[in-house]
Amino acid sequence: MEEVQKHSVHTLVFRSLKRTHDMFLSDHAHIPLQDDKGEKLRMACKLNDEYGNVKHLATEKKSRADDDVVGPYNSQAIISIDYQHGQAMGTHNYPSGPGVHLTENTAMQSHPSQKALPSSMYGQEDNVSAGVHEIQQHAGMQERYAPPSKALVAVSGQGKNDKMLVPTKAPTMPKPTWHPPWKLYRVISGHHGWVRSIAVEPGNEWFATGSADRMIKIWDLASGTLKLSLTGHISTVRGIVVSPRQPYLFSCAEDKQVKCWDLEYNKVIRHYHGHLSAVHAIDLHPTIDILCTCGRDATVRVWDMRTKACIYTLTGHTNTVADVKCQSAEPQVISCSHDSTIRLWDLAAGKSKATLTNHKKSVRALALHPVQYTFASASPDNLKQWKFPDGNFIQNMSGHNAIINSLAANSDNVLVSGGDNGTMYFWDWRSGYNFQRMQAMAQPGSIDSEAGIFALQFDNSGTRLISAEADKTIKIYKEDDTATEETHPINWKPDILRKKRY
Repeated sequence: MEEVQKHSVHTLVFRSLKRTHDMFLSDHAHIPLQDDKGEKLRMACKLNDEYGNVKHLATEKKSRADDDVVGPYNSQAIISIDYQHGQAMGTHNYPSGPGVHLTENTAMQSHPSQKALPSSMYGQEDNVSAGVHEIQQHAGMQERYAPPSKALVAVSGQGKNDKMLVPTKAPTMPKPTWHPPWKLYRVISGHHGWVRSIAVEPGNEWFATGSADRMIKIWDLASGTLKLSLTGHISTVRGIVVSPRQPYLFSCAEDKQVKCWDLEYNKVIRHYHGHLSAVHAIDLHPTIDILCTCGRDATVRVWDMRTKACIYTLTGHTNTVADVKCQSAEPQVISCSHDSTIRLWDLAAGKSKATLTNHKKSVRALALHPVQYTFASASPDNLKQWKFPDGNFIQNMSGHNAIINSLAANSDNVLVSGGDNGTMYFWDWRSGYNFQRMQAMAQPGSIDSEAGIFALQFDNSGTRLISAEADKTIKIYKEDDTATEETHPINWKPDILRKKRY
C-alpha cells in the first residue's frame, strides 16, 4: 500500500485556494450574464407591487383617448379607490358603448362619494379633515403604519381642495448614555488660601495649582504628594497652564502679571506686561507659540511666547473677561465675559467674528469638547452648548442654579459644572441629562460658606477629576468601578422636547 504524504493544514488550505483561483481566473471580474426570464419576472413583481392599484388606469385612458369619447384626464381629477377589489378608478363618467352620447342614463361611472370613499371624506369644508385612523382603515394599509397618531399636519396640495394629512412625531430628548457615578477618593491639603486654578501636565504625571496664598504648588498626580512650590506672584494666582511643547509653565494673577516659568530651573524667565488690571485666565494655543490672557480690563490679549510682544489686544467686551480658550481650528480664540456675552475671535484679523448674546447673566466658564467641534458655556441662568465655527446654539442644560465658576469635559462625553456653593453637577454631553449631583464637603474647621468650587480639570486620561476649592483643599474624584446600570439606573423617561431657540 502506497504511503500517503502528510501535509500541514496550512499547506493544504493554500493548495485548495490555488486550485480555486486557477479554476475561476478566466472569469475574474466578468459580469454574469443576464437572465432575460428572471429579469422579466423581477420587473413584473416590481410593477405589481408598486403600481398594482393603478396599473389598469393607463390602458383605460389609452382606450378612451383612441375612442375620442371623453377628453383626457384633468390634472385636478380625483382618483378614487375601490377598497373591495384593491383597484383605483377614475371619476370620469363614460358612456355604456362606443358612439353613445354621454348622459345621466348612459353613465357607467358613479360619483366616488357614492361608491368608493366614505361620505365623511367628501362634501366637507376645507378646514375639516378625516382622521388618520379612518384613512388607514379604508386604504387597507394598516401593516404599513404605526398605531394612529393624533398629531396631524395639513399639507396643501396642487389643487385648491387637495389636502394631505401627514402624521408628525413630536421631537423627544435622545436617550442619555449611562455613565458611572463619580466619587471622592483623595483630599489634598497644603495651600493657605483659596485654591483658584489647576493645570495638568501633558505627561499626566503631575499637576499644578495656584492659590490665593500667592503660591504655585506642583503635586504628584498618582500619590498626591507635594513636589515643588513656586513663589513670585504678589497676589492671587488665577490661571495656570503647562506647555506641551516646551518645559514651560505659564501663570497669571491678580497682580496684573503674566509669568513664564522654566521648569528645568524652576525660575521665572519671562514677564508679559500690558494688562491694566487683574488677569483672570490664561490659555495656550495648541499649534502656534502664542498665549492668550484675559482679565478685569475687559480685554483679551494675545502674546508672542518668545518675544513677549503683545500681538493683539482684542477689545469688544464691556466687562470683566472671565475665561478664554484656544484651539487650532477656527475660531481659534473664544472668550466669555461678565457682560453676558461670548465672543468668537478671528485670530488672523484680530477682531471678533461672532458675538453670542443668548445668556442673560454673566458667563464665567467655558469648556471645549476634547473630540467634537462643540463647546459649552456656564452662567447662573443655565448651561448652553454651542457648535463651531459660527457658534450655533445646540441646547440648554438647566438645573444648576448657582454661580458656576468652572466647567470641565472629557472624551467620554461627561461635562462637569462646579458652583460657588460647592455643588457639582455631572451631565451627559449629548443629551444634556444631569446624571449626578454632588455637594462638596468643606474641610473640618471650615465654615459652610467655604464649600465653593473655583476650578475643575480632568486629567489627560479623563478618568480623574481634580477640583480646586474654597476650603483651601484640592479634591480628586474618580468613577465608581463597582457601579452598574442596575445599581445606578438612569432616572429618565422620554419627554417632548420643548427646545428653546436661544
